Amino acid sequence: MKKRIENSKVLVTGGAGFIGSHLVDTLLSQNNRVVVLDNCSTGKLSNIETHMESSNFVFINGDIRSLDDCHKACVGVDYVLHQAALGSVPRSINDPISTHEVNSTGFLNMLVAARDAKVKRFVYASSSSVYGDHPELPKVENVTGAPLSPYAVSKCTNELYADVFYKNYGLETIGLRYFNVFGPRQDPNGPYAAVIPKFLGLLKRNEQVVINGDGEHSRDFTYVENVVQMNQLAALVESPTAIGQVYNCASGGRVTLNELYEILCKGLIRGGCEIKNVRPIYGPERDGDVKHSNASIVKSRDLLGYSPKVDFLTGLKKYLALQ
Repeated sequence: MKKRIENSKVLVTGGAGFIGSHLVDTLLSQNNRVVVLDNCSTGKLSNIETHMESSNFVFINGDIRSLDDCHKACVGVDYVLHQAALGSVPRSINDPISTHEVNSTGFLNMLVAARDAKVKRFVYASSSSVYGDHPELPKVENVTGAPLSPYAVSKCTNELYADVFYKNYGLETIGLRYFNVFGPRQDPNGPYAAVIPKFLGLLKRNEQVVINGDGEHSRDFTYVENVVQMNQLAALVESPTAIGQVYNCASGGRVTLNELYEILCKGLIRGGCEIKNVRPIYGPERDGDVKHSNASIVKSRDLLGYSPKVDFLTGLKKYLALQ
């Protein structure tokens, strides 16, 4: 089974973002031609600026809410790795309309454009949020609950549309349910920052960390290299039974927010940082938050050949070393 995309033309939507830019780096290092479609509403050109002069790289400043932009980006493309989205559960609760326009309508535009361009495979970012209120652990792909936020609804909608396009139009789709991805280039600032860079930034500035709830919420934190690996496996898998499916993209473990806080404190202290405000503040739980998140990666292993390259602690050490 091939594990690396090589000598192909690949479209990465949201390619100026955190995950997308890591995909771009890897794809260009493997002798591919890469197109990025991004309006930089959450991504940053600085993430991909080293590639701007490459003859194998094309940047399209466009929006997936524009079907014309999507069609333009898909011309001659072999694989689409669709990462463009408005992330964050709290953002979606505050602004459900924008979340729907980007994550649902934008996704449908991309499916139509990919179908019309006859791309080989459409791999897209789904989310662990689709498991909603179902209490079962670990999370297994065929058992989901009711979504708890507009963001979760948008990702559920993506999976339904992808399935319909595969069955009705023959567009080969595969969805990856990302579980709390972290790594370099993740924005530590703003109201919707992910928990690891947010905690880390506050601790380095000796500012008090606020933990929502009692700190016993748990997450399956997944280093970004694993996500890059799994996107390529999904793009290249040949077994018909593996296509038209969704898969957990995770490490397969879980860590509580209290445990994460202690690990970060110890890691920073070992790195020579002086941390003064060592005790966190506990605040109210956030609306729409899932209590526990822990993925089964059995299906990903059996059908895609996935085995995480980087476990949580190793990934966190790599991340801390770059701070």
